[in-house]
Amino acid sequence: MQKMKRSHYCGELRLADAGQAAKLTGWVMRRRDHGGVIFVDLRDKSGITQVVFDPMISQVAHELANQIRNEFVLCVSGKIRGRGEGATNPNLPTGEIEIAADQLEILNTAQTPPFLVEDDINVAEEVRLKHRYLDLRRPKMQKALLTRHKAMLACRNYMSEQGFIEVETPILMNSTPEGARDVLVPSRLNHGQFYALPQSPQQFKQILMMSGIDRYFQIPKCFRDEDTRADRQLEFTQIDYEMSFATQDDVIEITEGLMKRIFEEAADIPVNVPFNRMSYADAMSRFGSDKPDTRFDMELYNLSDLVADCDFKVFSSVVSNGGQVKGLAVPDGANQFSRRDIDELTNLVAVYQAKGLAWIKVTENGFDSGIVKFFTEETLNAIAERMKATRGDLMLFVADTPKVVADSLSNLRLHLGRSLDLIDHNRYDFLWVVDFPLFEWNAEEDRYEPAHHLFTAPSDDSIPLLDTDPGKAQSQHYDLVINGNEVASGSVRIHRWEIQQKILEHLNISPEEVKSRFGYFIEALQYGTPPHAGIAPGLDRLVMIMLGEENIREVIAFPKTQRGACLMTGAPSDVTDFQLEELSIKIDA
Repeated sequence: MQKMKRSHYCGELRLADAGQAAKLTGWVMRRRDHGGVIFVDLRDKSGITQVVFDPMISQVAHELANQIRNEFVLCVSGKIRGRGEGATNPNLPTGEIEIAADQLEILNTAQTPPFLVEDDINVAEEVRLKHRYLDLRRPKMQKALLTRHKAMLACRNYMSEQGFIEVETPILMNSTPEGARDVLVPSRLNHGQFYALPQSPQQFKQILMMSGIDRYFQIPKCFRDEDTRADRQLEFTQIDYEMSFATQDDVIEITEGLMKRIFEEAADIPVNVPFNRMSYADAMSRFGSDKPDTRFDMELYNLSDLVADCDFKVFSSVVSNGGQVKGLAVPDGANQFSRRDIDELTNLVAVYQAKGLAWIKVTENGFDSGIVKFFTEETLNAIAERMKATRGDLMLFVADTPKVVADSLSNLRLHLGRSLDLIDHNRYDFLWVVDFPLFEWNAEEDRYEPAHHLFTAPSDDSIPLLDTDPGKAQSQHYDLVINGNEVASGSVRIHRWEIQQKILEHLNISPEEVKSRFGYFIEALQYGTPPHAGIAPGLDRLVMIMLGEENIREVIAFPKTQRGACLMTGAPSDVTDFQLEELSIKIDA
């Protein structure tokens, strides 16, 4: 092993190193035979270096190089030299030099890979995930894992400097009501009983606050048995931290410092603090979303008061029945969108339950649409003025329940922002969304649900409302949003037992269920719990945003598919009858 020890990494060599001897190890990215001289691009985690096998330098190394194929593992020795004028490769950091090889050792051969191990490949994701060990060799994937490492290192250094200590919490725990389905693990020693993998370390970190751990953090794995999507996985990684005797502002200040540290050290992205703040009500009113992308305008406008008495019954009847009419103005949309284009937008909002999409174009000759005859000129001008629509713009409207209006128009806004290239992808907008409601009403089950989780503290002003009008209570909950992605969610926690008891009563959680599912936590709460607050940024999403990726799987070493499968290992897999018998489990196929 000492014999093959490298003296340099492939990607670190420069023209200033010319004349030095070098020993490189790595994989063959490509091989080219140019009339007796063989060129090999050798790749390792740091980059690529061109290696030249010339029989005039070493006949033995040149003959051995004839055996080389893609993904062979090599150890190469030789002199670093400049490529010479006209032979450089400006696309590579090492493009001005090459290694004139005098020794070659083939450390291992390789079968022909199912795809080229390089960036910008056109291959199905399923193939990449099945052969993830090859996919991870690509420079892009190496960069993703290095950025992830730097982010975790920056986090640990920063949190330690701020007085936090890292404490690991259990992976096998009890099932708790935290919103999503638990991932369950059967117990062999306790037949018929199950562990749950943690959706978050929520209860344990609060217990650490009760235990006198003033400032805690960890970078834990979390699990939620829910459908995966571009920004969500069955298992994911959080940066989790909690602070005793802390307010919302304390958590926000620590988090802003952490984001600045991670983005600047892991990705060289400058971050200015403090971040902007926006209330939940303002975000929903202006953008129809509690995670608005503020890199572009095109806000939503409530027009219900202007159209309540108009002759267009689609609008007026919705308003009279307690619904909303809202719209947005598309810059220069009157000239860009045909009727067919608008029909496609109508199909888009229909996905979010909208029954239609009304439109009006603002032209040189006034307002153009099949519905303008139902409005007075005064009303049309008032609508355009409120929506800040000018000549050439397209006004789009949805009339429905507030939820349908918000869902449909917010997604329409994002679609238009992307398709019209209104988004500056080199910009990073950090935004705090604050002042969330404490409860959400579940009409199907005729009960309240926690808007965040059941340990979130109400605002001080809202405590009396818990007895009189809980639906109007506000929470001390806060989300961090970056470029329209929720990357962190946190809150001030309930530290007084009598407040926690009221919350449980409003959520219709029986005393028996409380005792069986988290009685230990409720008991601990009654032994002098300090005020405390915390938050949990998602590491995967942060790295995804820093690298400009659209899919979270691109920044996780071994991700699951949309159906929660690992294509490389074959998980989840069948188990033997003996294993099931040990666990007292019978599968009903």
